[in-house]
Amino acid sequence: MIFSRSWLGLGLPAYEKIVPICFQHIPEFTFMAAEVRHDPDKRTYIVSNERIEATGFKPSISLDEGIEEYLHSPGAIGVKVLVISAAFPPFRAGEATNALYLCRHLADRKLDVHVLTSQSNTAIDDPRITIHPIMHHWSWLEILRFGTFVKRCSPDVVLLMYIGFIYNDHPMITFAPTISKTLLPSVPFVTRIENTFGSLPHRCPILTRFLRKGFKLWAGAKDVDYEFGTLLRDSDHLIVLSDDHRAKLAKLFPAVSSKSVLIPPPPNMRICPENDGAARQRGREMLGVKPDDFLMVYLGYIYAGKGIETLLKAFQIVSRQRSNLRLIVVGGILADEYPDRPSYAQEMHELADQLGIDDKVTWTGYYAWDSDEASVYLRAADACVLPFDYGVHLNNSSFAAAAAHGLPIITTRGAMLEQPFVHQENIFLCPPKNPEAIATAVETLMDSPELRECLRAGARDLALEWFSWDRNIERTIATFS
Repeated sequence: MIFSRSWLGLGLPAYEKIVPICFQHIPEFTFMAAEVRHDPDKRTYIVSNERIEATGFKPSISLDEGIEEYLHSPGAIGVKVLVISAAFPPFRAGEATNALYLCRHLADRKLDVHVLTSQSNTAIDDPRITIHPIMHHWSWLEILRFGTFVKRCSPDVVLLMYIGFIYNDHPMITFAPTISKTLLPSVPFVTRIENTFGSLPHRCPILTRFLRKGFKLWAGAKDVDYEFGTLLRDSDHLIVLSDDHRAKLAKLFPAVSSKSVLIPPPPNMRICPENDGAARQRGREMLGVKPDDFLMVYLGYIYAGKGIETLLKAFQIVSRQRSNLRLIVVGGILADEYPDRPSYAQEMHELADQLGIDDKVTWTGYYAWDSDEASVYLRAADACVLPFDYGVHLNNSSFAAAAAHGLPIITTRGAMLEQPFVHQENIFLCPPKNPEAIATAVETLMDSPELRECLRAGARDLALEWFSWDRNIERTIATFS
C-alpha cells in the first residue's frame, strides 16, 4: 500500500490516523510519502474524512473492520489456503498433477498456499508452496494428526480435493468438513469432487466400518452419505467437474444443486508454444513421422474404460486403406484405480500385435509431470481420438489438453451430453464401443481439411471458455468466500 501527500492533499489528520491502523493489521505494510508538487492544471484538492462526512455520507464499517474484511476476502494477498490432497507429485494420477497446477496458479495470485498430503509426495520444491507430507494411510488412526494439523495451520479457507481411491477408499476423510468446522467454525470449507467415486466402506475391515458408524452419530446421522460422509452436507461449497457428476450427486443430497459450481479441470501439462510450426516439426521428427503421414493421437492414462480396444480396432480398419495413417498413444498405466483388471495395458499391447498394427502404433508410456513432452506430441498430431466407453464429459482433462492445442477431436457420446459440446462444431461424436463409427470419423477428417479447421477453431473456443487456467482459478477463488 502506498500513500502520497500529493494525493491526500491537506487531509493530514486522516493521513496520520490511517497509517498506524494499517501497520497494526499488516506488519509488512509499506508506507511511502512525497512532498506536494505543483499540478500543471493548477487544480487544488482538499480531501479528508471530515469533509466527506460533512456532506452526509457515513461509513457503515470501521477502518479496522474494512481492513480485516479485505484480508480475509477471496483472492486477497496473503490469504492462507490449505489444500488437502492425498494425490500430489510424484503420485501418478491426473488428480495429482492437476492439484499441483492448481496450487501453483493460486500462488501466482499471491495466496499463501499450504498442501496437506501423503508422506511419499515430496517431489515438489516450489518456495511459493508449503508442502506438509505427514499423512500415512488417511485412516482412523490418523484422525488426531489430521485435526491437530488443521487447527495448527489455521487457514483462512480449506480446499479438499476428493476422489475415493486416492485416500485408499477409506471413509475418514469424508468427515473432513465436519472436523474442520468443529475446530475452525468460521473458516470456509470447499470440496472439489473429482468424480462420483466415493469411499468404499464395505471393502474395509469390520473395525473401520464400526468406527465409521460412531463418527456418523457424532456428526449427526441425518444426510450422512455412505460413500461421501458429510462432504456433501457440511462443505460450504462444492466444485464439480462435470454436470453429469452434479446430477448424480444431487440424487444423494438435493442441496448439491444450489451449493455447487461447475469448474472443469484445465490441461494437466506444460504446454509448449507452437513457434510457427517448429514444435510440430520437432514432435514429428522425434516420432519418425513423415510429412505426408496422418498422425492420430490418444492422450491419457491407460486403464479399462478408456476404450483403447475400440481405438485399435478402428485404426486397423482405416489403415488397411490408408497406408499413411499412424497412431501414438501418450500416457502411462494406472492399474490401481481399476484393480479388477490390472493387466489391461498389457492386453492392449497384445491386441495391437494380434491386429497386425503394432509397427504403426507408438506407445510413449508415462511422461513426467514437469515436462512438455506430451504437449510436443500433441503439436505433432493431426487429430485426437478419445473413444471413452461411457462418453465424453467436461471432467476429461485429456480432452481439455487436446482442445487447448487446437486439435480436431473425435470422441464418444454417452448417456448425457453436456451443453458445451456441439457435434461437428467443436467435436466429432460417435457412439461408444463402435470401432466402425470411429473408423468412419477418422476417414471423414482425413478427407476434409475444411472440417478439420472448423473443429480446430471450435476446440480453441471451447478451451478458452471452459479449460483456461485463468478462468478456473477465478471461479475457484470465488468459492472461498
